[in-house]
Amino acid sequence: MVDEEPGDIRAAGGVVWRPDAGGGVEVCLVHRPRYGDWSLPKGKLEQGEHPLLAAVREVAEESDVRAVPQVRLPTVRYRSEGRPKTVDYWSMRAVGAGGFQPGTEVDEVRWLAVEEAVRLVSYPHDAQVLAAFAALPPVTATIVLVRHGHAGKRATWSGPDDSRPLDTEGWVQAEALAPLVALVRPTRLLSASVRRCVQTLDPAAARLDLPIEVCGDLDEPRPGQQREECALAAAGRLVSLATAGTPAVVCSQGKVIPGVLARLTGRADDFTTAKGGGWLLAFAADRLFGADRL
Repeated sequence: MVDEEPGDIRAAGGVVWRPDAGGGVEVCLVHRPRYGDWSLPKGKLEQGEHPLLAAVREVAEESDVRAVPQVRLPTVRYRSEGRPKTVDYWSMRAVGAGGFQPGTEVDEVRWLAVEEAVRLVSYPHDAQVLAAFAALPPVTATIVLVRHGHAGKRATWSGPDDSRPLDTEGWVQAEALAPLVALVRPTRLLSASVRRCVQTLDPAAARLDLPIEVCGDLDEPRPGQQREECALAAAGRLVSLATAGTPAVVCSQGKVIPGVLARLTGRADDFTTAKGGGWLLAFAADRLFGADRL
């Protein structure tokens, strides 16, 4: 998340790319007749909308391109019509197009090599975002890693802890996660074996018509197990998915996720994850190079 100023305009967009005939990539720019400029596709957030959802929606509305988000790019801040404006960007892989029709907001779309796009864009901040995109390694797999939603308190649940279900707040979080995780177009949904993790993926499973695969190697430590042992097993599961190039959503627990991300990134950052929260992970083969908090 970003720090907002009073009256801050929030927007989101993407550097949308597709392979070119020469084995490289080309990116999408849009021309806005109102401003007479060439820019990256972007637009304002709707009330209460998550920036990543807005980014994918606005790319589709402005360029008529359906895209899958992969890596967060630099956030841009500037003043627009006298007000502070913040724009979040993601690298996105184009997966389809509906046939662009010129309109009043965007009247032309161009696909260009990154170097050409840098020369054409009208604003230095767009050129900086394109430069950050160009510096990324090729993304071979995108995985969303989430923590289960709120499930009340362990002390007030009389049954086995593994069977503790989501509460009302947890179901709200699970419903909110479903459209967000669907953006990566996963082909597999994997969950720790506890009930609250499986339930957290239920709305996504219904939305995507995918089964939920229960994996014990995503569980928190059992008696006699060490956290490091569980983190190693869960990290191995993610690397296996990434190496196979499998887009996936994985739901685990609060004592597992920080250790997994520390191991995969090699960093001692704060990877504490709120219940119902998660991470967008980008891999190049078996190497995690992008871990962005949702």
